[in-house]
Amino acid sequence: MGFEKVRHIDLPKICDPRGNLSFLENGGVVPFPIARTYWVYDVPGGKKRFGHAFHRQEELIISLSGSFDIVLNDGSEERRYHMARSYYGLYVPRMMWRELDNFSTNSVALILASTPYDASDYIEDFNLYKTTLANGK
Repeated sequence: MGFEKVRHIDLPKICDPRGNLSFLENGGVVPFPIARTYWVYDVPGGKKRFGHAFHRQEELIISLSGSFDIVLNDGSEERRYHMARSYYGLYVPRMMWRELDNFSTNSVALILASTPYDASDYIEDFNLYKTTLANGK
């Protein structure tokens, strides 16, 4: 699969002396129709979130507040992306192993997903993930 599809996406940003505003719309900068939105917050110090891949789901991950790292693994290489700005997101394609860690105090990770929740879409064992990749799925 590789990292060729992973990319930062600049979100619309309206600067105003009263405070800045960013927004997302279907058909805008998000590279898929948004089917689900969820957020991760109040992560205790030193803890990680996620630790899975998806068969079908694509995601756009945004740091709404604070900072955290997104660690991606394509089965042969690992890359770390630091997220600390609310006006850009990281596009994560299907079949990419992901973890979130290094959460700052009061950080909030917003995740836009291309599919509704489906437990069968998750691959939660890294060895199974690598086997699935090797089998070309």
